[in-house]
Amino acid sequence: MLYDRLCVEENPDLSDEGNLDQILNPDSLETISNAKVEPSLKEAQPLDIFQFERVGYFCVDKNRTLEGNLIFNRSVALRETWSKVKN
Repeated sequence: MLYDRLCVEENPDLSDEGNLDQILNPDSLETISNAKVEPSLKEAQPLDIFQFERVGYFCVDKNRTLEGNLIFNRSVALRETWSKVKN
């Protein structure tokens, strides 16, 4: 799972709850199914942390990971996305 910023603006005005559709980032959660990882990661345990090159730091999900079906959650991205949002 790739988590991104919840809001589209760096400092959103949260006082107007009716405006949430314009404030929330529709791409704040991305799920990548059938991703490939190195065979050595099959021994990964919940809460183990890894750096995937050029992507970010990931943690094995403790609630959704099942034997043979690892779920990795990105906790820190290596690339800043605000420049994409502002342009």
